[in-house]
Amino acid sequence: MDVDTQQVLDLMKQVAAEVITPRFRSLADGEVMEKNPGDLVTIADQESEAILTRELSAAYPDAFVLGEELTSTDPTAIDRFVAAEHAFTVDPVDGTKNFVHGSPDHAVMVSEVVRGETVRGWIWQPEHQVAWVAEKGAGVYRDGVRVTREPVGDGVPPKGVTSIWPLRGHSLGSLPALVGSWVCCGVDYPRLLEGACDYILYARNSPWDHSPGTLMVREAGGHAGHADGTAYSPVVLTPGIIVAADRGTFEAVRRHASDAFARRG
Repeated sequence: MDVDTQQVLDLMKQVAAEVITPRFRSLADGEVMEKNPGDLVTIADQESEAILTRELSAAYPDAFVLGEELTSTDPTAIDRFVAAEHAFTVDPVDGTKNFVHGSPDHAVMVSEVVRGETVRGWIWQPEHQVAWVAEKGAGVYRDGVRVTREPVGDGVPPKGVTSIWPLRGHSLGSLPALVGSWVCCGVDYPRLLEGACDYILYARNSPWDHSPGTLMVREAGGHAGHADGTAYSPVVLTPGIIVAADRGTFEAVRRHASDAFARRG
């Protein structure tokens, strides 16, 4: 049986309350591991992904559920996601490093993808107690209130942030120097929607990181795509993503983005 948008959000809140929040600033020895050097995973990531995957699979038995942690153990997962007619992405604890180091800037993220296009997206920030939900063609909502993003004003230099360490402090052409993002897509995208920045540069392109937020930005009037001008799609894994408050800002950034991505180190 299909579950509605609110039911998915309620599931995410329940999983966070039962599995994630009790571990926040209380992780025991052995509950933090490395998938790769510097790439952390916790028992909260693993347990929450298992529950979300189980429940989504039960509700949508014909859909493929791509969890971030699944990809670290199943090398076929991404290919199966790309080929799927209907799929979900699950990021059980986005911003794991923040979570491990006691920062409240972490989130649970889920998206629904149909024929290669994101049609629904959810972000739940458990420590901030803020929910973001979007449906294609129906807008994006923060705690039930619709959100739109005003374009950057004429003559106003857009503010950019990035998670790409080598680019922090560097400028794209005549644009102001980039500063660090919040190191969590589940916080970065909402912060752009709230006006804290006007564009974001990402090097990595993982569907679970960007599928929910790009839908939200588009529904609010913004744009997301790549340095060659192509629009973002969760099943096109081209590295290097530009997320912008409006199309004009996207184009202004895109002119310099190829060189910036080449310097990412």
